[in-house]
Amino acid sequence: MRKFALKIDDLRHITYDTLMDDLDHRLIALLRADSRAPTATIAATLKVSRGTVQNRIDRLRASGVLLGFTIRLAAEDDPSSVRAVMTIVIEGGRMAQVQRALSGVPAVTATHTTNGRWDLVAELEAPDLPAFSAALDSIRAIDGIAATETSLLLKTTRF
Repeated sequence: MRKFALKIDDLRHITYDTLMDDLDHRLIALLRADSRAPTATIAATLKVSRGTVQNRIDRLRASGVLLGFTIRLAAEDDPSSVRAVMTIVIEGGRMAQVQRALSGVPAVTATHTTNGRWDLVAELEAPDLPAFSAALDSIRAIDGIAATETSLLLKTTRF
């Protein structure tokens, strides 16, 4: 297991001291897709008991990994959010492991496999710069990631 979870010691310092396993990562991915999904539905999808899901959610909230459940606005409607794309080089044969780990990082909203120099592109969104910086640290600590390059998205034009 790798250390990925965030615990807020105070509003300025974030540490990584909660261990998360594959079930936690899959649970977070489901909550990211629909945080209003009933616990029983999530449990059925994960093939675990409803109590297991509730206990995991409680533990993730107590440790500061899940800070709450909220709506998501279009990023351009939230001027304080930080959005970016991160290109990633993955060490041979570790794509699935890296994508699984990325699915548990709250700031990662999507990943895309690609060709060329980079193996993967991750879309990132965080509520502010400290959370964004913490997400970068978390991602760079994932086993199997050899190199990253991050570009902030300053303005989006939709067609």
